Amino acid sequence: MAVRRVADVIVSALEAQGITRVYCVPGESYLALLDALHGSSIQIIVCRHEAGAAFMAVAEAKMTGKAACAMVSRGPGATNAAIAFHVAEQDAVPLVLLIGQVSREERGRGAFQEVDYTQFFGGMAKGVWEVNEAAKMGETLAIAFHRAQSGTPGPVAISLPEDLLKDAAEGAEPKPYPALRISASAADANAVLALLAKAERPLVIAGAGLRGPKGATALSRFAQAHHVPVATTWKNQDVFDNHLPFYAGHLGFGNPAAHRETLAKADLIIAIGTRLGDVGSLNYQLPCAPEPAQPLIHIYPDAAPIGRVFRTSLGVIADPVGMLELLAEKPTMTSGRKAWVENIKGFMDDFMSFKPRNVSDGVDFGTVVAALSKLAPSDAVITTDSGNVATWLHRHWRLTPRHTLLGAIGGAMGFGVPAGVSAAMQEPDRMAITFVGDGAILMTGQELATAIQYGASVKIILSDNGSYGTIRTHQEKNFPSRVSGTELVNPDFTAWARSFGAQGVTVAPGDDVEAKVAEVLAHKGCSVLHVKSSRESLSAFTTLSALAGK
Repeated sequence: MAVRRVADVIVSALEAQGITRVYCVPGESYLALLDALHGSSIQIIVCRHEAGAAFMAVAEAKMTGKAACAMVSRGPGATNAAIAFHVAEQDAVPLVLLIGQVSREERGRGAFQEVDYTQFFGGMAKGVWEVNEAAKMGETLAIAFHRAQSGTPGPVAISLPEDLLKDAAEGAEPKPYPALRISASAADANAVLALLAKAERPLVIAGAGLRGPKGATALSRFAQAHHVPVATTWKNQDVFDNHLPFYAGHLGFGNPAAHRETLAKADLIIAIGTRLGDVGSLNYQLPCAPEPAQPLIHIYPDAAPIGRVFRTSLGVIADPVGMLELLAEKPTMTSGRKAWVENIKGFMDDFMSFKPRNVSDGVDFGTVVAALSKLAPSDAVITTDSGNVATWLHRHWRLTPRHTLLGAIGGAMGFGVPAGVSAAMQEPDRMAITFVGDGAILMTGQELATAIQYGASVKIILSDNGSYGTIRTHQEKNFPSRVSGTELVNPDFTAWARSFGAQGVTVAPGDDVEAKVAEVLAHKGCSVLHVKSSRESLSAFTTLSALAGK
């Protein structure tokens, strides 16, 4: 009978946690773990860069609400994965990163590719462990998964000395620890209702804690029961049906002054399922920091974010879904709420309507998004990279909870394509559509090879305007007419796509945009829609000419 190794304990523990796939770039520092995975129930997804592997794990965790796992080798492998680790911290996503380490006898000698991961990841992680005893491995994994998923979710890292993985392991490892759930109480619900009953113009700011069908249903029931508008935080636009008259918009970068001023008229803010970071609070202006202009109720399952930045009139530590379910049972209404909702709806109807721009230097990317919103499946999974490319989606595509929107709240470039590949593997019966710019596509776009290898049919919508567009926007605002460091020279992305074995379709000025979009959506495999975009039409909120005029 074969000796049970520490590597085998890790695989057994991962299976017990419900892990069905791990994302990795192989490395010699964890060969024994790769061997232990051979023949197990866990699928190994071999990626082309550690950032891509860890981004895929982050995307899976966002979709499922459960911890996902990536594996990387020591030194360069771990540092390459750090970008996704940071996103997991910024986005409150449960990620377990397994890192090969130098052998125990080499530790502390400055050995080849040696890194102290406690120091390297310490400022971002909910926990970092380096396991040096075989008997501690199962316990450490159980604690790591529990911590990643408790309170405010986040990333954890486990450092695995190479020689430890081959050690004999005795005894059974602990079962997964039960997840912590902080139930909503009737007393807390009554305290919220007492403030809500006095408000003529209440506003909900809804975050990622409401992801999933149960959260979306509870939020919708609450909004309709109390006649309260709902604004969604950065990259969480899908938690509320954008077609409902209560939809108050997506809070992110670039929201125009008129939108901010409309929402600022609120006389009560209820932030629920969000930590209320700088982007979701419109740079600490909705609510204002540190003293909000209106009473603030903050509902979150962890005490740490409540009152951290804003003076909070009522802080409630509770499961946000359960709290909304309690609140929906006792509707409130005041005389001014109907007019308040109608005012916001009137603004949003005009704001979200798409009007093509007359540009001569390329395709107005908004026309592509308008076509996709019309033709794409109503349950599509949509992933976005950072940058201006996503602004048209947020402004002009009315999402619903049937969609799933995956974006990096932390703003890391390179998230879009790996996230799309992961989504297509996680739910192959739904269409995965990725929005990405010409800057980000060459950071992690090589994961298109991973998609082809594992049959993950992702549709990549690529905006090619030869510029780091978001930085160019800031540049024009702060240093007008002094272009520096933002120009790009690109390959033929249509040929690039075809070289992987994917469909490549070009959209150039004068083309029938809807026909090209329909062609890509109808294709059974991976596709890249290469949009030769206008640089003048820089984002959904502004143009180069408008910036120059200011």
